Amino acid sequence: MPNQVAVLSDIHGVLPALDAVLADPDLQAADVIVLCGDVAAGPLPGQTLDRLAELGNRAVWVRGNADREMVALTRGQETVVRDPIVSWAASAVDTAHVALLENLPTSVTLDIVGLGEVLFCHATPRDDEEVVLVDSTLDRWAEVLAGVAEEMIVCGHTHMPFTRLADRKLLVNPGSVGMPYGTAGAHWALLGEHGVQLKRTKFDTEAACAAISKLSEYPQVEEWVDIFVRNPVSDAAALAAFTGFAS
Repeated sequence: MPNQVAVLSDIHGVLPALDAVLADPDLQAADVIVLCGDVAAGPLPGQTLDRLAELGNRAVWVRGNADREMVALTRGQETVVRDPIVSWAASAVDTAHVALLENLPTSVTLDIVGLGEVLFCHATPRDDEEVVLVDSTLDRWAEVLAGVAEEMIVCGHTHMPFTRLADRKLLVNPGSVGMPYGTAGAHWALLGEHGVQLKRTKFDTEAACAAISKLSEYPQVEEWVDIFVRNPVSDAAALAAFTGFAS
């Protein structure tokens, strides 16, 4: 039973952001690191998967929609891909990377000291790309959590950190390590006997953009890092954009 669990979601192949979090003393003190999906679909997919693989048994993996889409693309299967970098990332990883992503579970439950059983998923327990938000109605939350026994649910997908109660269930979104919506920096969460802490690890975004641009072969990498690393959209803008998908 772990005392402290770090939760990293939506890394999206942004290796400098991941490295900043992995160097954070609070994360280094965690017993377990849960990866809540969408780890590789970004400018440095293979390098990011290699770094995460180095965590060994300390890491607990959960599949995200972009992870599923990348595998489907490498297998020649039909899938709906809204973000072009996902298709590129699928072409940039090797067979070992695909094998790592292919059989990941869609959810994991851990018994954590001080918190009890906590369910981890990517978007919702029933769907890896369903959208629910901090201001979604109680009826909406009841719908997506129907049949879930755990009293704490940790999900990612929308890239915005929050905690809230919904009919006695505590909902936690750690935000995004690599593609934050809101304030810049790598967002993650720490769970344990002291409760839930939403964390933000700051790093040199200009140096990160330069490193990604140098290492990545993604054709639109300069534009990508400018939008998602250097100048992330505000939480208000992201909430407005997601609203139509959240009902």
